[in-house]
Amino acid sequence: MIKWGYLLDQWKPQFDDFVRRRDHERALKTIAIAGFSGVQLSSGSGRWEPFGNPQQLAANFGSAAGFAEFARACALDGLAAWSLDVTAGFHEDLSSGADPRRATDRDAIVGKAKWFAEATAQAGGDVLVVRPAPAGQAGPADDSGIAAAADCWNAVGRATAEFGVTTAVRFDFLSSLRLADGWDRLLAALDPSLVSAAIDTGELAAGGRDPLAEIADSPLPIGHVILSNALAVDDLDEFLRPGAEFSVRRSGGSRSIPHWFGELEDDGLVDVAAVLAALRERGYAGWVVVNTAPSPHPATSALLSGYHLHTALQGVTA
Repeated sequence: MIKWGYLLDQWKPQFDDFVRRRDHERALKTIAIAGFSGVQLSSGSGRWEPFGNPQQLAANFGSAAGFAEFARACALDGLAAWSLDVTAGFHEDLSSGADPRRATDRDAIVGKAKWFAEATAQAGGDVLVVRPAPAGQAGPADDSGIAAAADCWNAVGRATAEFGVTTAVRFDFLSSLRLADGWDRLLAALDPSLVSAAIDTGELAAGGRDPLAEIADSPLPIGHVILSNALAVDDLDEFLRPGAEFSVRRSGGSRSIPHWFGELEDDGLVDVAAVLAALRERGYAGWVVVNTAPSPHPATSALLSGYHLHTALQGVTA
């Protein structure tokens, strides 16, 4: 059975936005009204990231379990998943960003993943979505780098399983894994009994990959799905630019693309109905989290997404 969730990112376009409790309540209730039952959080650091890590969740909601209670009070079931980017540092423990391709970073990454996995379980979630490699500026990984990354994420998968949480690796269109067939090489090196794949349809399409082929041919079990609709392809290889997270993803790169990811019903690159049919054919049962970030009108995007799922796509979502 598919469970429907929504990614919270679009409510925070700037670092100092979306920090008040009343704003959180409005957002979660809007997501529930739109017909979704769970919310996905993304990692971050500092007091301006109330949903960014277990320490900030505790500071704002008392604990991870306290956040789950807050979500239920907003008519949601709780946490669908938590995304962790270990390549970014955290003020909370004075850590710098780690690189899974470096064997010396493995223990620190495992420790960070356990921190998030425990809180994920306490908040009612069972999936930790991880960014498996740094951005394109870091360059391609050689064989030893791929082996180190696979060893790292296998160890993470083993560690998060202790909390009943699945580790799912996610492709993003800014990833260095776009170089030298890195993504395919990494998937082939991972242990499918320890790690699953998080299919992010929009990120795959924006990176020049076919989401339907990823669903059909994934060597890993599919542990999570993020349903997003890419409106453009990074065919200029701007993922290699320094600071691409801001200069490309948020500012649109040299073409000033206003939105990399649009509404599900937009005339984009992702055939949403075909994706859902492919998931059903594969027997997928888990969370499908809709992502329309960045959106200039977050509530409108959530409501439109829910309406589209429950009307035009009703035949393939049942």
